[in-house]
Amino acid sequence: MAEYISIKNWSDDDKPREKLAANGRETLSNAELLGILLGNGTRSKSAVDLARDILNLAKNDLNQLAKLSIKDLCQISGIGPAKAITIIAAIELGGRRKKAESTSQFIRSSHDVYAYFRPLLQDKEYEEFWVLFLNRANKILKGYKASDGGVSHTVADPKRIFKAALEHNASNLVLCHNHPSGNLSPSAADHRLTKKLIAAAKNLDMSIIDHIIVTDGGYYSFADEGELGE
Repeated sequence: MAEYISIKNWSDDDKPREKLAANGRETLSNAELLGILLGNGTRSKSAVDLARDILNLAKNDLNQLAKLSIKDLCQISGIGPAKAITIIAAIELGGRRKKAESTSQFIRSSHDVYAYFRPLLQDKEYEEFWVLFLNRANKILKGYKASDGGVSHTVADPKRIFKAALEHNASNLVLCHNHPSGNLSPSAADHRLTKKLIAAAKNLDMSIIDHIIVTDGGYYSFADEGELGE
């Protein structure tokens, strides 16, 4: 086994903080960036070594890392709640930045909807049902979380959805929920709910212009597939 050497005894060229300051953040490995977040290691492992343990737990997949809970991270010796929370907070901040960069103020296509919701939903281990409230020009007024549920389903209450839509003076609505399983195909329940909400929207002079299912690997659009119906 290689002898453990504390980061403070590394050369400046190898220390993650000094390396970032001198050469830029893009020169650091994922383990080095994560090590900076951790701040310090243990008596037998450096922060970078702990970071490698975390990445191994996530199978070196940053998307899987984003799905780890506080409990998951604390399985690793040397990682307590404080370090776990720091990691989760950094991942969430990165996701919000990505959402801000990719989201247009207007919805012009199903891809615009996917760009809006993917950072919000791609890492969820349970289903959430969201509604995007738009004006008549399809400018985004508000993203509204209508409900969350279990691994395989969630229940959306039309009364709550349309009450919120009226409060925001919405004319058009886009429905969206995620499938944590990765299955892009809509279920029979998805079809029933979509039809129910389309009918209710018409009574309020509103339109459901799409229903998007989001997974890690892509999305499914009811509108693109011609499944909104009449």
